[in-house]
Parts: sequence; C-alpha cells; structure tokens
Amino acid sequence: MTYPSADIGNASTPVAIFAFARPDHLRRTIQSLQANAEAALTHVTVYCDGPRNQFDIPQVEAVRQYVDTLEGFASVSVVRQPHNLGLAQSIIIGVTQMLEQHEAVIVIEDDLLLSPYFLKYMNDALYHYRDDQRVASIHGYSLPTDRPLPETYFLKGADCWGWATWRRAWGGFNPDGRALLSELERRHLVHHFDFDGSFPYTEMLRNQISGKNNSWAVRWQASCYLADKLTLYPGRSLVENIGNDSSGTHSITTSVYSGDIASQPIPVGNIDVAASEEARNEIIRFLKGRRTWKARVRGLLKSFAGAS
Repeated sequence: MTYPSADIGNASTPVAIFAFARPDHLRRTIQSLQANAEAALTHVTVYCDGPRNQFDIPQVEAVRQYVDTLEGFASVSVVRQPHNLGLAQSIIIGVTQMLEQHEAVIVIEDDLLLSPYFLKYMNDALYHYRDDQRVASIHGYSLPTDRPLPETYFLKGADCWGWATWRRAWGGFNPDGRALLSELERRHLVHHFDFDGSFPYTEMLRNQISGKNNSWAVRWQASCYLADKLTLYPGRSLVENIGNDSSGTHSITTSVYSGDIASQPIPVGNIDVAASEEARNEIIRFLKGRRTWKARVRGLLKSFAGAS
C-alpha cells in the first residue's frame, strides 16, 4: 500500500463495510462516513450478507439497491453473498480478502455513526504505527467513562466497533476458540482478560465454543491479548453504536454505552507504546459502576458476539 504525503492525512486505507438487512441504519452509517473529508480519497468495499429466510429478502434487497447508488468515494465495490454467512463468517472472510489485496483495512459495520474525523484518525494511526509489531489494531470507539481518558491510549487485546488492522496483525487471528480459552486458563489470565471481572469476555468465549454465539470479535480480542498485542483507542469516541435500539438480530435497547462523538480531530502519536493502566482502571471503574445494568449489558454482548 502506498501512502500519500502526510499533508493530506495519509488517506489511502480502503474501507470494508459489512451490511445485512438494516437499510436505514446503513444509510446513516454511510452518510457519516461521507462527511469525512478523506471520503473522496477512500476506496470502499461493501459486503452484503445474504438472507437467512424469505422474511429477510425485502430488507436485504433494500440494502443492495441502496449501495448500488453510493457516491462520494474514490470507488465503491459491492460483494453480494447469495446465502447468509452470518456476521462472524462475513467479517472473517471479508477482512481476510481485503488484506490479501492491501496492507491495511478499516472495518465498519452497518450500525455505526462516525465522527467527521474518524478517517483522519484511522489513517494517521495506521500510518504512524504501521511498522510497530507491538500494535495490532486501531479502534474508533471509546467508552463514555465518568472521568476523562488520555487523548489516546493503548489497551492489550483488540476490539470491534469501528476498527482497523494490518495484514501483519490479522495473520495472528486464531479462529479456534477452544485453543484460546485453554491458553487463557493455562496462563491464569482469565480475571485480567475480563477486566478484573468487570466484563464477561471469557463467558462469551465459552459460549462461542459451545455454539451459543459465533463471535469473531471475542476470538480476535483473545488472539491479540494472548500475543501481548496492543490496540490504540481515542480518549473521545469517534464512533457511536446506533444498533442498540432492538433493530439488530443480537441487540437490545440500551444507552449505557452511548456518548457524544468527537467534534474535533484527535492527534496521533507521542505516547508510550504500552498498555495504559490509567485508562484500564477507569474503564474497570465505569463497567463495575454499571453492574445494575447487568441484564442490558448481557443483551449488548449479543451484538459484540455477532452470533448471526
């Protein structure tokens, strides 16, 4: 991949958008992406999953008709699946295909509202850390914690709400949930992996193994965590998840993770490449402080699990 000069924001990373049967949500996602100054320089590939049954067909067709009209990008390609793969397989296959052709990719699902500075942050970070083997991915969403987080910070592992990675890092993705869980237990890392018991990642992994979900995201998280890889986060979120309104297959209505998205650019670089204990502790405080939301959080986990 060839990056342009820094004065145009290194805006060359292709974007993969994963869509299914929510045309209204997808339209809002696309419109927010088009509002980024770098959109006109960005090559977009939309992966449209197929219907699960006859009842999905009208919405799936509405999505496909809409993406055929897209403008405002350097180019738009559409991949139409004839049958339903489910979110996990759709993303694993799509990201793998993109990274066979490109060194890096930005990944967006059809229920994310993006800041006008999302692409700048993603491209700047992908360029800045492109050769740093310690960094596996870049993330656009950050929790609306009660206390301010650092302007940018690293956490061990990976994430799934508006993210990007490189070919070199995606090669470390292990789809074998059983092997990942075994390694977490062998190394006595379960409590730390679960943010000191404040978020049930391990439960999600066990449910993936047993077939209760088919989460690609928890396996990506565990793969990077076990390899001691880092993900860069913004202190102010550049992403809002608009799918937690009961419209999705695996979500329920909740605003517990909603917050204002950044209205100013977020500078990248000039921080230690190491997991931030300050950010981790504040996130744990935030999650533990919302334990009364336990049922809602577990419903939200279904969205993270991607059990299509």
